[in-house]
Amino acid sequence: MDRRELIKGIGLGAAASALGLRPSHAEALAGAPRGLPPVKITNVRAIATAPDGIELVVVKVETSEPGLYGLGCATFRQRAHSVVSAVNQYLNDFAVGRIADDIEDVWQSAYVSSYWRNGPVLNNALSGLDQALWDIKGKRAGMSVYQLLGGRCRFAVDTYAHAGGSTPEAVAEQVKGFMDQGFRHVRIQLGAYGAANLSGEPDFKRHGYGMPADSYMDRHYYLKMIPELFAHVREVCGDRVELLHDIHERLQPNDAINLVKALEPYRPFFIEDPFSPENIGFFRLLRQQTSVPLAMGELYNNPHEWIGPMSERLFDYIRIHISQIGGITPAMKVARLGEAFGVRTAWHGPGDVSPVGHAANAHIDLAVWNFGIQEAVRFSDRLREVFPGAPTMDNGYMIVNEAPGLGVDIDEVAAARYPIPEKVNTDWTQIRSHDGTPIRP
Repeated sequence: MDRRELIKGIGLGAAASALGLRPSHAEALAGAPRGLPPVKITNVRAIATAPDGIELVVVKVETSEPGLYGLGCATFRQRAHSVVSAVNQYLNDFAVGRIADDIEDVWQSAYVSSYWRNGPVLNNALSGLDQALWDIKGKRAGMSVYQLLGGRCRFAVDTYAHAGGSTPEAVAEQVKGFMDQGFRHVRIQLGAYGAANLSGEPDFKRHGYGMPADSYMDRHYYLKMIPELFAHVREVCGDRVELLHDIHERLQPNDAINLVKALEPYRPFFIEDPFSPENIGFFRLLRQQTSVPLAMGELYNNPHEWIGPMSERLFDYIRIHISQIGGITPAMKVARLGEAFGVRTAWHGPGDVSPVGHAANAHIDLAVWNFGIQEAVRFSDRLREVFPGAPTMDNGYMIVNEAPGLGVDIDEVAAARYPIPEKVNTDWTQIRSHDGTPIRP
């Protein structure tokens, strides 16, 4: 007797118990419309918290099935309050009553619901909804999200650590420490991005220009010191460790091209963000001049920013911040595009991504063949208190919680103890040259 006949013979409730199914699953087998369990979205709300002083926004999607909810990352630290407003004042009204299983339909409908789209605030709000729906689907199926995406393509997620310091010697010591912990990949930076504040007092500050907290980048110092940094770390740490570096879009295109060429002897794993999105056309020239692997995409929001360069193979790693493009659903499409053109994934994964978002990154990493590398993450005790089930690190690998869905929960009582500040700190983006000209990140 098949399952439908069993349901007809002994009734819905008894069949659900005998088959180990939720009643809603048995109802679907008995002939619910389109074969979908009648589980609908009943509430969508943003939860904002800052356990480590970094603004995090998570979306909680509740459903008509008692106790069934999902979580998704909607963190846009620089405009956190705007995302909260977008979720609570707009996205909730849009989503309530829709079928939780229809992820693609919900995503496509929400994507155009504001008419104008691809802005970071609304994309992050949409990401929170999207990731939460994948979390719900995994919980309903009793499977981890990576299983829904096709299953594992590797046993764990390889990562890179971040080493930085004010001198090459200090950076090399950090690299050795990470190697001792089992890391095979380490990003090396001299001071802040662009070696900001390591080369004296700028002219603009002496003339009272700009804001007091503005930083200074000396391009000549940076261009001189980064090759010296690579040379010293290679000499001290050897060739077995893979070295990465992030220009963070802070050079003029020709300076970036010359720097990447100068780093060729040290065999970088990749150089990240050599150009700003406004200068994407220079990738063709850079490709003609060097074979150093390139990573790009941290600031991308719009598909038109990545479809052309990826299809032309202008860079090797796509660095998209998943919540900035709208969640797991579009990220999987980006990954499949990359597989077709030999571009690997290296999703953006800094401290201003919630543990839910890091888990979403890792579930995709486990499932896609063209995975490249992932940023390492270490959560504080406070973050783990607020987000039980967050991914862990072991010997340089990220390990996800195997619980159904994304595997991460939220303790809302604990989260409320760490409210986000009313004023968001954006000083880190305010970098100037010696005459005070703003430098774009």
